[in-house]
Amino acid sequence: MCLRTTIAPHQVWGACATAGYGLAAAVARLAAPPWRLASAAVAAVGAVLVPLVFLVADGARQLEVAVVERSGGLLLDSGTPYVPDPAQLPDYNPYLPGMALFGLPRAVLGDVPLGDARLWFALVSLGAMGLAAVVCGSAEPSSCGTGPNRSPARALLWLAATPAVALPLAVGGVDLPVIALMCLALALVGRGGPVAAGLALGAAASLKWTAWPLLPVGLALLAVTAGRRAAVRAGVTAVALALLAVLPVALADPRAFTEHVLLFPLGEGGTGSPATSPLPGHLLATHVPGGFALAVAALVLSAVAVAWSLVTRPPRTTVAAADRLALGLGVAMCLIPATRFGYVVYPLVLLGWFRLGPVGRRRPVGRVAEAHRTRLCTTKPLED
Repeated sequence: MCLRTTIAPHQVWGACATAGYGLAAAVARLAAPPWRLASAAVAAVGAVLVPLVFLVADGARQLEVAVVERSGGLLLDSGTPYVPDPAQLPDYNPYLPGMALFGLPRAVLGDVPLGDARLWFALVSLGAMGLAAVVCGSAEPSSCGTGPNRSPARALLWLAATPAVALPLAVGGVDLPVIALMCLALALVGRGGPVAAGLALGAAASLKWTAWPLLPVGLALLAVTAGRRAAVRAGVTAVALALLAVLPVALADPRAFTEHVLLFPLGEGGTGSPATSPLPGHLLATHVPGGFALAVAALVLSAVAVAWSLVTRPPRTTVAAADRLALGLGVAMCLIPATRFGYVVYPLVLLGWFRLGPVGRRRPVGRVAEAHRTRLCTTKPLED
């Protein structure tokens, strides 16, 4: 079976990425040893920088980018990023109010390249991922990554060169900033700073619903590594920031907020959602009588199972927390009635990022580290 996209920015990315990855393979073949940093740099330039510059200069944008840029203008004009009475697909904005901030440059600067939301998506995504690597690397200086990429810059370059990440970086995928803030939040949680971790958790939660499963996972890790008081402080900070971003907009027009942010993502809005990838939840909702209720019930059961695992076996390292979150999100994205294959970038990045650079194979932190040191000190030495 041959799959071919009909989205023009994706076609541009495919042409550029084909050339970029081909040149990267040639560089890797000629290098000794192969797959050094030069090949990753060539791949990142060909698959991210070239198509991004071309698309920004050309002005072609996919629907998500246009929706976010319009929401920034609406937020400035009316105090809400949502069209009051959406009548067709382009009218819908399924994102939480924080996402409209990426549309503010276009609303303020006008139709200039610097106002393009894609640039800000990419800058925030790479900046947050890089900061996550720095935070984790400084938390335990003597521990390095498991692979060849031992610096944040190298890890970031390899991440950007990965096709699943390069595509949204180039065309302006809205999920990548969410994932990047989720990774930053986990890194700060692993370091044990409740206020900074809470701010990152709240920032991610104000962008999209897909970030909300991060809250229980991150707080469970923080409770183990820094104590329950730290977890409560982080939780209060995160929820307060998220409510500060969401509640005023929701109260300004509750009907529009419900239609855009709650009903439309579930496929129950006035216009059908374009998220129709043939995954189990969508197939149930579409082809089975009462399938929507079955899919939602399965989604709730999976959430309960993950929550139970957090209580009985909470994660004790950043990597373990990222793995638990990736598992929960992967299952949820298969079961939600309105879903798409592109959401696979969430579990892929969460599973890979904390193993890619100086953030992998970390020693336990906080109370776990203290208990580990206590065990070492109290262990009876071997006799000669």
